[in-house]
Amino acid sequence: MATQLAERRENPLTVIRQNLQAMAPEFKAALPAHVSVEKFTRVAQTAIQNNPDLAQVDRRSLFGAIVRLAQDGLLPDGREAAIVKFGDKAQAMPMIAGILKKIRQSGEVAYVSAQVVYEKDHFVWKLGFEEDVEHTPPSLEQSRGKAIGAYATAVLKDGSRLLEVMSLEEIEKVRAVSRSKGAGPWVQWWGEMARKTVMRRLSKRLPMSSDLEDQLDRDDTLDHELRPHEPATVVAVPANRLDALEHQIQGDDAADDDPTEGRADRDMGDAHDGTAADLTNAINAAPDEEAVDLILSDNRGLIDTLPEARSIRATAAARKIELKGQPA
Repeated sequence: MATQLAERRENPLTVIRQNLQAMAPEFKAALPAHVSVEKFTRVAQTAIQNNPDLAQVDRRSLFGAIVRLAQDGLLPDGREAAIVKFGDKAQAMPMIAGILKKIRQSGEVAYVSAQVVYEKDHFVWKLGFEEDVEHTPPSLEQSRGKAIGAYATAVLKDGSRLLEVMSLEEIEKVRAVSRSKGAGPWVQWWGEMARKTVMRRLSKRLPMSSDLEDQLDRDDTLDHELRPHEPATVVAVPANRLDALEHQIQGDDAADDDPTEGRADRDMGDAHDGTAADLTNAINAAPDEEAVDLILSDNRGLIDTLPEARSIRATAAARKIELKGQPA
């Protein structure tokens, strides 16, 4: 028994795998119907196994990144999204394929694309009443040269065509105000980040759901300067929750925290005036899981009528993850 416990302590991947399995109920509440808990958990495990550095990052940030992707309905498979390491922290990074997927799912866009332009490409674009672009890369055996810009196009269901073009200088200005400008995705996947940047600018002209707008606003790898408001705070899984899970896996009892703070009033019914933002704030301020459930129960009819309903329920699931390890 002692040998088995020692082996588990020496293998963080085993502990993380067990953590993910224990969080299945929370993932089920956060994920959209078309993504199963089993598939999401399996893909997340594979992502961590394929990048062993993630097993060494701050555990709260790692599980916070995974919860964020569950809320967004994106798989961390390196195509729809990725979990990337910044210093000793992990961060969720939607990839261009995941963003395009969310835009198509809105039901208002018939076609959408984002591409990088290189110096040896044939590229002509025009503005005015008839926005248009002509882009032809050289043959495959020829080099395309250095990147000089990027563009995004979309065709709406009503036939309207939209175009956004950004030069290399404009893209680099966005990179300059990103907190990850000198490391991570801007260094490893510049083309991916360039496509995301121009797509985010085009998205301001697209009919999109609030969920997708929130997803783009929360992407810390993009610029802060162009955002209309600060990105929403992700509810990260607290350390004591993870400690409790690890102790349970290892056969130990979780250490009890000192309950020094009094319990707040459970009646959260007056904490909001009925808007999605106020409901979200009330959930994040809930003192325990019972209070979260009470908010959802008392406002079930209202939540069902809001376009942000799935996001609100995902926030509730994330808040309950946070509260599980806290003292009563």
